[in-house]
Amino acid sequence: MAESPVINESPLKIIPLGGLNEIGKNMTVIQYEDDIFVIDSGLAFPEEELLGIDVVIPDITYLKKNLSKIRGIVITHGHEDHIGALPYVLKEINVPVYGTRLTLGLVENKLKEHKLNDIKLVTIVPGQIIKLGVFEVEPIRVCHSIADAVAYAIKTPYGKIVHTGDFKIDFTPIDGQKMDLSRFARLGDEGVLALLADSTNVVREGYTMSESTVGETFEDIFKHAEARIIVASFASNIHRLQQIINAAYLNNRRVAFSGRSMVNVSNVAMELGYLKLPEDIIVDVKDIDRYPENEIVVITTGSQGEPMSALARMANSEHRSMEIVPGDLVILSSSPIPGNEKSVSKIINQLTKKGAKMIYESLADVHVSGHAKQEELKLMHALVRPKYFLPVHGEYVHLDRHKRLAQEMGMNSNNIFILSNGGVLEFTSKTAKIGKSVPAGRVFIDGLGVGDVGNIVLRDRKHLSEDGLIIIVVALSSTTGELVNGPDLISRGFVYVRESEILMDGARKVVDAEINKCLNKNIKDWATLKSSVRDALSQYIYQNTKRSPMILPIFMEV
Repeated sequence: MAESPVINESPLKIIPLGGLNEIGKNMTVIQYEDDIFVIDSGLAFPEEELLGIDVVIPDITYLKKNLSKIRGIVITHGHEDHIGALPYVLKEINVPVYGTRLTLGLVENKLKEHKLNDIKLVTIVPGQIIKLGVFEVEPIRVCHSIADAVAYAIKTPYGKIVHTGDFKIDFTPIDGQKMDLSRFARLGDEGVLALLADSTNVVREGYTMSESTVGETFEDIFKHAEARIIVASFASNIHRLQQIINAAYLNNRRVAFSGRSMVNVSNVAMELGYLKLPEDIIVDVKDIDRYPENEIVVITTGSQGEPMSALARMANSEHRSMEIVPGDLVILSSSPIPGNEKSVSKIINQLTKKGAKMIYESLADVHVSGHAKQEELKLMHALVRPKYFLPVHGEYVHLDRHKRLAQEMGMNSNNIFILSNGGVLEFTSKTAKIGKSVPAGRVFIDGLGVGDVGNIVLRDRKHLSEDGLIIIVVALSSTTGELVNGPDLISRGFVYVRESEILMDGARKVVDAEINKCLNKNIKDWATLKSSVRDALSQYIYQNTKRSPMILPIFMEV
């Protein structure tokens, strides 16, 4: 009897381009043959060593190569680490963007700033089926620290994939929109091929507290406060803003918004009805001096200690409309994002020096996370019961702990995959395996420049920031090639010349001697001259200072 022929199945691919081994920059590609769609398009904020960089976005080389196959981008929610890269991505890839009403309101605002008016935005609601090529994508309501967040169930040729997005299980959400746990349970009953789940809070035991607990804390603090209240929060945390407004109203205070993103987001949320305001409660921040101090609450950006934020400008006496005065009550209603601890500590110190009373997370329950802790993640795994599991959204320590949590729930470790950005997980009807990686990495945004600052430029910036710069200016005769003027040495960020005259005179003599030595050998090639001068001066300076400033020779013909 002849053997039945083996059919080569096309693989279903899951390709994270961001969000793995890092916090932020979330982007995941789902592909089957000639159909691709993307989940989220986020940015990350730069670490300290990325000098001068404004934001970091995913490398979309793979998407640009497969442009004709992309059916759309679906967004889980409106936080910057999920929508922040959209303006940069959509300049390269003009495809429809799908999201819930508030999410697209925030996206539209962002695209207007970048003058992108020809992008198709498609509003979706939980339970709706979106056809994207061969895929059927269904949004599912979840709770998070922003309204209108969704997970996605994706029907593929080999089974269903569930991507949780960012979530927590909140039984008393501010807007009354509870997470659709029954839909996750039904998906588990139907059978789930793979689960991609948020790992941000997996290292924390227990359950994340309900957002409503923060409202009770605000009411209590506002009731006893006698001075002005300034609350710093994430602009996108609409539920938090609502609770601050509610507490202000109950205590006969008016509310002013400060900070560009706070004003923009609150305007969008008010227009779309996600932020409900009592009559006449909002005042312009410029007009707050017209009211008694015990009748004002200012909601501002800057909870992460960002140097250009409204709160930082208040702390540094640089804010146009207000300044921190002794007795002001400042509440930081967030926890520091990993890496921001120093900045937050610095701003707490600055504000305390100005006489402000400070309340932050370790002193009162003025913040709860928007991410699921261990017990909520266990519930998600128990409901969905996936065959394969891919932890996402977190640094390696989070991904690894999430893998162990899945194993504790009885999952076979061979069915759990920890990928890096650019890694490819391939499925057929019977198998799952790691495929060949695709290009992935970080693209740096500096001002209007996208990707024009690379590792070499950053290395030079680091060098300049640590050791400074010496410029050598030399004038050579265009006819004879002999030294006409100089060498003149200019120091920037290296030493103060007036206090280091002996060092600089010695440096000048070293350069002069090296130029004459080269000219005596009849070396007139400028590249060789510059290299010789740079080496000689570098050696002299290191011997005398144990420092290595950047040396920039400038040769001119006269």
